[in-house]
Amino acid sequence: MKLIVNGEQVECSAPTLSTLLEQLDYEGEWLATAINGDLVHAEDRQDCALNDGDRIEILSPMQGG
Repeated sequence: MKLIVNGEQVECSAPTLSTLLEQLDYEGEWLATAINGDLVHAEDRQDCALNDGDRIEILSPMQGG
């Protein structure tokens, strides 16, 4: 299936958001995630099914000033 992840097209077979994060090597409960503009909490990622064409945003905190 084709997804848009952080503005870039990605081809993947991940059935859920948590699986996608694993495949893309994202780790940590501190990530912020959204699908099609809707926030997905960390505890809901395992049950959040992905569909062809979904827009996924993955944000992680950055240090600096």
